[in-house]
Amino acid sequence: MTTQTHAVDHELIEAAARIARTRCRGDNHTMAAAARAADGRIVTAVNAYHFTGGPCAELVVIGTAAAQGAYDLDTIVAVGDRDRGVVSPCGRCRQVLFDYFPTLKVIVGNGDHLRTIPVAELLPETYVWSDHQLETE
Repeated sequence: MTTQTHAVDHELIEAAARIARTRCRGDNHTMAAAARAADGRIVTAVNAYHFTGGPCAELVVIGTAAAQGAYDLDTIVAVGDRDRGVVSPCGRCRQVLFDYFPTLKVIVGNGDHLRTIPVAELLPETYVWSDHQLETE
């Protein structure tokens, strides 16, 4: 697999970090995500932790973006509270992000080793949901 890297969107990281610092409180909200829409807007959200598996910040940002009319996301990043920095998406989020936005770029890494890579590279040989849908005529 050849890793294709893109420029790191530091404004996006700062937007997520700002939300993590100012909106994450206690154990219910511990992660923030920021996504850049195709039109340049930045959409932010926090996770909704629950012992039953509440949604991660990356999934909440998808719904928040849709509620704001942003249906085409270009880049996404998640940042942990308590200055934990960039956190890579979990497996469920990787699959959902790929299913919704197969060309999405994801910021991963930490410290001085941040990089932006296509979501497809986070899921080598992934299950492609749309390939298995029945076609209706």
